[in-house]
Amino acid sequence: MEVVRIITGTAVPLDRSDVDTDQIIPSDWLKRVERTGFGQGLFAEWRDDRKFVLNQPEYAGATILVAGPNFGTGSSREHAVWALLDYGFKAVVSPRFGDIFRNNCTKSGLVPVQVDAGTGTALLEAITNDPDLELTVDVERGTISAPAAGIDATFPLDEFTRHRLLEGLDDIGLSLRHASEIDAYEADRATWLPSLTGQLP
Repeated sequence: MEVVRIITGTAVPLDRSDVDTDQIIPSDWLKRVERTGFGQGLFAEWRDDRKFVLNQPEYAGATILVAGPNFGTGSSREHAVWALLDYGFKAVVSPRFGDIFRNNCTKSGLVPVQVDAGTGTALLEAITNDPDLELTVDVERGTISAPAAGIDATFPLDEFTRHRLLEGLDDIGLSLRHASEIDAYEADRATWLPSLTGQLP
């Protein structure tokens, strides 16, 4: 997982509420065995509509998705987060997230920026009026700002999650911090026990 400290870029206004993970990445796309390539299927059913926001050229290259409340509800599929990351988003802003989706975000390096309803509405309106509006998400400070629109707000992150993002630590990275202790333990294991390599003694 990459280190995430400050994200600065333009945004896509997804003015829809109650977006579930099946809408983020339809089940037809879950046959892939790797984490890459899911960006092509992001909001696949909605992208058939030429007027859908991701099809608008003025939002090309945006790195922040600003959505309505209840984003990422429904099933626990990690693919929803992988699709957003693979498409190029580094942060998702919403007044409320599905709990499992939010947890999956923090484990993969996608920053869930939860704002109050007023700030969420102000951001959607500002981005719609000015697709070139620049937003900044500061993970260390826990802030999101759009200076040109006069928007400056905070968002919650527990300290452990903040540490993971700032250090680029997914679950494997957290385990590898103890690599020397793991190696020492394995070196002292009884020879009749299975080894990490799966080979019999």
